[in-house]
Amino acid sequence: MRLGYRARTFFALFTVAALAVLVAGGLLSFWLGRQMDQRIERSLVSEARLAAELLSHHQATGDKAIDEEADRIGRQIEARVTLIAADGRVVGDSALRPDALASLENHAGRPEVIAAREHGLGISRRYSHTLGITMLYVAVPARHPLVATVRLALPLTDVARQLQAVRRATLLALAVALVCALALAWLLSNLLGRRVNAIAASARAYAAGDLSHPARDYENDELGTVARVLDDTVRQLAGRMADLDEDRARLEAILAGMLEGVLVLDAQGCVQMANRAARTMLNLDESTTGHSYLESVRHPGIVAALGQALAGGTPEPIEFQSVRSSRTLIARATPVIAASTTGAVLVLHDVTDLRKSDRVRRDFVANVSHELRTPLTAIRGYLEALHDEPLDTAERARFLAVIARQAERMERLVRDLLQLASLDAREEPIENETCSLAELVAAVTKDLSPSIEQKQQRVRVEISPDVATIVTDVAKLQDALRNIVENASNYAPAGSRIEISARREDDRVVLRVEDEGPGIPDADLERIFERFYRVDKARSRESGGTGLGLSIVKHLVQRLSGEVHAANRPQGGAVFTVKVPYQMGQAATK
Repeated sequence: MRLGYRARTFFALFTVAALAVLVAGGLLSFWLGRQMDQRIERSLVSEARLAAELLSHHQATGDKAIDEEADRIGRQIEARVTLIAADGRVVGDSALRPDALASLENHAGRPEVIAAREHGLGISRRYSHTLGITMLYVAVPARHPLVATVRLALPLTDVARQLQAVRRATLLALAVALVCALALAWLLSNLLGRRVNAIAASARAYAAGDLSHPARDYENDELGTVARVLDDTVRQLAGRMADLDEDRARLEAILAGMLEGVLVLDAQGCVQMANRAARTMLNLDESTTGHSYLESVRHPGIVAALGQALAGGTPEPIEFQSVRSSRTLIARATPVIAASTTGAVLVLHDVTDLRKSDRVRRDFVANVSHELRTPLTAIRGYLEALHDEPLDTAERARFLAVIARQAERMERLVRDLLQLASLDAREEPIENETCSLAELVAAVTKDLSPSIEQKQQRVRVEISPDVATIVTDVAKLQDALRNIVENASNYAPAGSRIEISARREDDRVVLRVEDEGPGIPDADLERIFERFYRVDKARSRESGGTGLGLSIVKHLVQRLSGEVHAANRPQGGAVFTVKVPYQMGQAATK
């Protein structure tokens, strides 16, 4: 028969209480017996010393007088008193008649007598052949002409009777404690059983689908915790079901908004879900869901990868070109292996921009090689000419001028490359300070005045009063503006006008540089800030440019937490717009 929770609790509580009471009673009985035994021993020692003291005040002589003194002391302290001479002969004993003393053995070899003579106190427990019982002996030295040692003896049967009384009282207390433990165990098991039954009834109601009977046992113990958790679970169950539906809808919304395409297949290869990006990349329609992927996926590589993933393998990624959108895509198929379901997931990544960046990198390397090789070839050619052929002074000077110009071009190229590398690594610190925007623009136009005056160009500056002073890194902003104005001067025709303006727009300063040149073809607007990218390559090289100026402008403006854009004016010419914060932090940042 299987016991219920209430019965098991009762027996457990009673067993624990009974064991605790028995252990405590046993320890108490042992401790009380030991304490009583020690108390009796101490009392007998005190009485022995008292007897020795009394004997020292009664200087009796003669064996009879000494024996009478032993009897008198024995009656007073209720213990057997034995008086022993220095040679070990018994001269008095309260338990024996005087004529029997001569038949006693010599007591000089008794352990307690020896200890009393050597240490002043002797205690011994042993069987007395004279009285035929086990005795407790205590001996102390005495100050008397005829008596050297006073010995007291107490039968251990008296001690045992006293200890037995203590044990009986302890057993009675244990019996009462066990009865109380039985009653308390029954009461506690009854209370716990009723609480557990109430919680179990509520749990059975929940399992049956009835959520209207929450457990109300909220006491501050483990059962109360169980009841609260159960009640909270019931309260949240309906909400959790709603949350699951909401999470499913949210997941579908996330997948729908993802740039990556996601296609989910079950174990049979049927499409369970395909987000919008996947439908676009693979040219799928709405009827794909619920049908085999073989009916809708047309790319043979993807079909093979999905088949391998459904078989539990991990195929290699596939890169292909989308016919419909001319985008470069990478498809990765992964098996889904779980305890309850299997299938496969196909993820499609659009890597068109990555491939474009890779192409820009390769173009950059090729351009750097070309830009360095061209002046190096010229320098080498003219040096060979100077070395091999005798030249007049004018010709030599012209050759040296070409070499110097090409060397200067290489120096500018290396300097610009180093500046770009430093900007990319964010190694140049930002040193903010208050500056006059009009003075900054004036410094730029002054630096470029030789080339501007040579082409008879006019510079018109218009700065709004609300941006007369700003807080920024003056050197970086001046360098960026100088590159833009220099670019405008190089491409604008002679006698044209270059307009520089600045105004406030919220918390930013908007700088505009407009020219009357040929403008920028629309196809080149997106790439104008790439390194070494030139709209008119021949003209740019003739002007001595490195092809890095606008790229440097972009990086400088970004370091200033700003942005730069290029566009064409409706009336002709290009316009560059730089937006930087009106007031950057005063502390230099890296």
